[in-house]
Amino acid sequence: MAFTTHIFLFYFLPAVLLLYGALPGAARAMRLGEPAVTRARNATLLLASLILCASWNPWFVLPLLLVTAVNYACGRLVGRPGASRRQRFWTVAAAVALSLGALGFFKYAAFFQTNANHVLAALGAGGMRVLQVALPIGISFYTFQALAYTVDVYRGAVAPARSFLDLACYAALFPRLVAGPIMRYGAVAGQLVRRSHTWEQFASGAALFVLGLAKKVLLADPVGRSADAAFGAQELAALDAWFGAAAYAFQIYFDFSGYSDMAVGLGRLFGLEFMKNFDSPYLAESITDFWRRWHISLSTFLRDYLYIPLGGNRKGVWRTYVNLVVVMLLGGLWHGANWTFVAWGAFHGALLAAERPLGKQGLYRRLPRPLRVGATFVLVLLAWVLFRSANLQEAAHYLGAMLGQGRPDAGALLLGAQLYAPSSLLAMAACAALAFVPLQAHQWADSITWPKAAAAGAAFVVSLLAMFSQSFTPFLYARF
Repeated sequence: MAFTTHIFLFYFLPAVLLLYGALPGAARAMRLGEPAVTRARNATLLLASLILCASWNPWFVLPLLLVTAVNYACGRLVGRPGASRRQRFWTVAAAVALSLGALGFFKYAAFFQTNANHVLAALGAGGMRVLQVALPIGISFYTFQALAYTVDVYRGAVAPARSFLDLACYAALFPRLVAGPIMRYGAVAGQLVRRSHTWEQFASGAALFVLGLAKKVLLADPVGRSADAAFGAQELAALDAWFGAAAYAFQIYFDFSGYSDMAVGLGRLFGLEFMKNFDSPYLAESITDFWRRWHISLSTFLRDYLYIPLGGNRKGVWRTYVNLVVVMLLGGLWHGANWTFVAWGAFHGALLAAERPLGKQGLYRRLPRPLRVGATFVLVLLAWVLFRSANLQEAAHYLGAMLGQGRPDAGALLLGAQLYAPSSLLAMAACAALAFVPLQAHQWADSITWPKAAAAGAAFVVSLLAMFSQSFTPFLYARF
């Protein structure tokens, strides 16, 4: 049940809000802005989250609860006052092994088996039967969140959760279940105990949710059709290839940031505040700057739980370069079991390493700012080709077309007519205008006035009309 379906918008969300608001003390808390939260409210959110998870497949609830239960038990053991240092270490090691083991089984089993078969075939040996496993929705996000909780308890950064209900609510919260943002337990632990409910916060959340919906159905989906056409073509002219790459760059940004806005907005409807996940990433002046702005929750997670434990920049220059590349390789693999994601991570890792000796500035740091932004965007476009392609061969073919090595055929005329149709050009122009301005949805929705409320209402109506008039397109990051 995606956020951009009539079932969610007109049945699921209103039902959850009505049930949540009908709980004892909810009306008074909303009226007076009191921080009144009961376990019943967290239980309501957990139940709604499990129902949303089960709407894709009832079995998807099982790994979610198992990963949460393992980390809850390990967190209690690690945080036990009488636990020895050795016991605490091996407990957190068990949590890491079991959590990543579950993630690896569901997400990477087929990938490793397929590549093992290639090696066996090269050696003249018979292959194994590849085990096909359905990927549970949101497993990458809730696994990282549950695991981060145990590690933070081990580090003494947070106290153990007061109950399994609190931890399960944190891990499974339906606004963030499908595609994040990845939140630390310490950032929401206090909100699970006491949180305020105000009409101002509710209005801000509703407006932000609407803006995220508009990003998805009015911007990401239309340019996504152009990207699909370009990446699905057999041969491409250079201009068409660049246009398709730019269309995908806009699609993935407005799709993912739209989901993040919707998630943060939904959180505010229930008195919860989540972190901002994007900060105008296409205004970045270097790749280092890009990763301070893009998918902020993941980049900070990788920094704090992988890059710094590996030694960060504390063990010499070359070790710093290696750490950067390793972290980005694993960050790429986190997105999916495909060598294209590994190549995407390696490309970004190499660029980050190249910028490191220049004081975290781009290789083009002497250029005027507009040219620095443009050069960074070009590098990001090249990387998105790796991310979008089905395999490395297709990626190489597409990148070759961008460099003028394509051989356009008769189908290129039809492709050009589709790419440069007025509706397509209008969608691309709107995306470019909004992607390269500093004003963001979060800033706009911080305080809601009557004119803003009217604008949000109009955007909601137009988004609904677009949603019902076009085929359903899932969120891109739902598959990660």
